[in-house]
Amino acid sequence: QVQLVESGGGLVQPGGSLRLSCAASGSIFRSYAMGWYRQGPGKQRDLVAAITTGGRTNYADSVKGRFTISRDNAKNTVYLQMNSLKPEDTAVYYCNAAKSLDVYWGQGTQVTVSS
Repeated sequence: QVQLVESGGGLVQPGGSLRLSCAASGSIFRSYAMGWYRQGPGKQRDLVAAITTGGRTNYADSVKGRFTISRDNAKNTVYLQMNSLKPEDTAVYYCNAAKSLDVYWGQGTQVTVSS
């Protein structure tokens, strides 16, 4: 079992920055691939960024060059640094942990980009 708790969401103006954190507990964090997904109003949940156990990263085209995913295995935490935020980044952001058929989700954190 893996428990995931996101934090760091909030209201930010266009062009601003936020850093999301996802703290994991329960199983061996370092053995899980981690990801951030988001779901805007009336939209499906889409992958934003992912990081493998070896540190390889992958990003949605819409956030490349603006968002950075990272993980700290010593702290059992994955981060999403979001810069140059746009109104279209507004969504609930979810942390995800995956290993083989085991998939876990956090409860989500709201990010609102608005002036």
